[in-house]
Amino acid sequence: MATDEGQEQMSVNTQDMEIVHRAFRRESRLLMELVAAVAPGDTARAKVIADHYRDYRLGLKNHHEGEDELLWPPLLSRVDLEADIVLRMEAQHERVAATLTRLDAAVPAWEAAAGADERDTLVAALADHRAVLLEHLDDEEATLLPLAAEHITEKEWASLGDHLVANTPKLTLFTLFGLVLEDANPAERATLLSALPAPVRGIWHIIGRPRYARHISRVRAA
Repeated sequence: MATDEGQEQMSVNTQDMEIVHRAFRRESRLLMELVAAVAPGDTARAKVIADHYRDYRLGLKNHHEGEDELLWPPLLSRVDLEADIVLRMEAQHERVAATLTRLDAAVPAWEAAAGADERDTLVAALADHRAVLLEHLDDEEATLLPLAAEHITEKEWASLGDHLVANTPKLTLFTLFGLVLEDANPAERATLLSALPAPVRGIWHIIGRPRYARHISRVRAA
């Protein structure tokens, strides 16, 4: 949409990010529960969970890097009194990244032998990660998304999704898209699917959705 002056109107629907956040909230909780349930020495099961963590980690990393590169700079150039909100988001991203660095050491250590001590260390690191992440997601939804809705263009908002797609392997995209759709209600699911080009939507239904179902069944097996 354009204004009389020919400038793109800055009014976007940010609901899709809240749906994405829902998946991060759920998976950060389930990862703790799944790791805690692995019997000492069960390296096969540990590898399944560790691989799923790596998909989660890549999705979160690309989500945050897209915001760092494509959302914060235009916002900071357009807001004045609210700049502290954007700067707070940047600081929170750094805190989340620090928890991921800790997990980058804890996950392989546990995966190698599935030891009880390594498991407990990993569960504690996942709990710390989730606490920092939830603080950020809650704050972002309450303070940053309304700001983005007012000051970011549709094209700029769409670039966040383009960034994630460009930096994620295709098979991992199936997993991430499935995670996002999982807790979406019918209307939200229809909106997310309608945003895909028709050929991509067809690939999701024929290949992606069955693959995701197999993957998540394996990950969450009792």
